[in-house]
Amino acid sequence: MSRPDLPYTQEKGDSAGTWSDDRIPVVDLDVLVNGDAAQRSEAIRHLGRACEEWGFFMVINHGVPASLQGATTDACKEMFGLPAEENAEYMNPTLMAPVSLGTSLNSAYWRNYVKFFTHPDFHCPEKPANLRVNVTEYATRTRGLMLALTAAISESMGLDDGRIAEALNLEDCFQLIVWNQYPPAGPEVGLPPHTDHGLLALLFQTGVDGLQVQKNGRWILAKPIPNSYFVIAGDQLEIVSNGRYKAALHRAMVHGEQARMSSVCLLGPCLDTVVQPIPELALQGVEFRGIKYREYIEHQRTKTVNENAAVVVARAQRAILARQGSPNSPEINA
Repeated sequence: MSRPDLPYTQEKGDSAGTWSDDRIPVVDLDVLVNGDAAQRSEAIRHLGRACEEWGFFMVINHGVPASLQGATTDACKEMFGLPAEENAEYMNPTLMAPVSLGTSLNSAYWRNYVKFFTHPDFHCPEKPANLRVNVTEYATRTRGLMLALTAAISESMGLDDGRIAEALNLEDCFQLIVWNQYPPAGPEVGLPPHTDHGLLALLFQTGVDGLQVQKNGRWILAKPIPNSYFVIAGDQLEIVSNGRYKAALHRAMVHGEQARMSSVCLLGPCLDTVVQPIPELALQGVEFRGIKYREYIEHQRTKTVNENAAVVVARAQRAILARQGSPNSPEINA
């Protein structure tokens, strides 16, 4: 499972493989990839527990240089500050536009954002200077990290390490990178409670906390270990695992005198992949019907951001499944 495009050169911290003060699990990717058999077995068990009990954890020794994070963040900040005429072509884009800019999700939740939908033919803007090289490199590094985590998550469910990637055609996967900028003055809620539509998401904050995750009905402020990423399980992991691993409900809270900036990298299946429970995980019954990932995203965009309302479209009704006779029937997968 070692990936040559992910150099694991960061030093291990005292919190490697432990729990933070808020009980958020911490996963050491270096151990998952390069540990001996006993170390990997324990690390994979720990990862499975984090996915099952939280759907949320921190990953350390992930191989994404802090210098690259900083350079890409600075370039995106500069893009926010460009004259409106230079950014006009990126406003009000189509669903899968390579680059898009926006402001104010709605009247209650205010943020500025720039989104990059990356793929092999991705073309990044030439301005600000170095944006193209930084975003392209950042996309490559974070994609490699999420694929390595996906392989370990597959193992944590007793599957081959490539089983989830095979089921979701991750060789041609969807990747979305978003930089959010929340103003220092405004509503306390930056984004309301929601789950993410993808498989996994990576998030880091630039020094100002605000991310909260729900655990057992209680909101917990997510305070990061230095040089770590938060990893958030998304709706497609819940579907492909047949509900064993739940998507994490989370929100962004902003208040006080400081602006907050965060970066989210989301990995999803190939857009035309029909996502459904892996058969080996559905021997006791199917919890979700198949749905194309592209259609799932389009459905989510028609809904107000509100908890995990979109995943309802994929949840199977057992009576319907019984009438159709098979979860793979055309009516179920349409």
